[in-house]
Amino acid sequence: MASKGLVVHKKRRRKGTVLLGLRLLSFLPLAGRVPMYSKLIWALVMDSRVPASRKALLVAAAGYVLVGRDLISDDIPVLGRIDDVVVVVLAVEFFFDGIPEEILEEKIAELGIDREAFERDLDQVRRVTPAPVRKIVSHLPDVLEAASRLVKESGIGPKVKTWVTDARPSRLS
Repeated sequence: MASKGLVVHKKRRRKGTVLLGLRLLSFLPLAGRVPMYSKLIWALVMDSRVPASRKALLVAAAGYVLVGRDLISDDIPVLGRIDDVVVVVLAVEFFFDGIPEEILEEKIAELGIDREAFERDLDQVRRVTPAPVRKIVSHLPDVLEAASRLVKESGIGPKVKTWVTDARPSRLS
């Protein structure tokens, strides 16, 4: 009887693996549009009308990837690289979500991007992102904006900059 339960469990696991594989395959067409979306992101980053808090999301994601301190160690096969991808995808998703509609529409038209395909791709990414993660990350731009306001109002920015600059080891000439 116990062996029958084990067989059912293995079948379920295989079915889950197959479904995950099929879901990941559905991202192949999206992967082919990454260069086009990269141009869109760059155009939006260079636009002064785009909120700085949204741009900060992209900087934070790039910092996360470049610093190398991961939620999941890169030594773990497959999973070690997934956290980097998830962070970048979430940052890009919330970057797009915070762009004023008229600016996004303008840039999409300038670059000749199919708006319907763009919306389908964003919806596909949103379906994969767990709801609790989306909820937490959705608050980040507001937190960054509030922190920026606090730093400006308190006048602590230049003091922190001096402290960081003075704390650096001197360079040899």
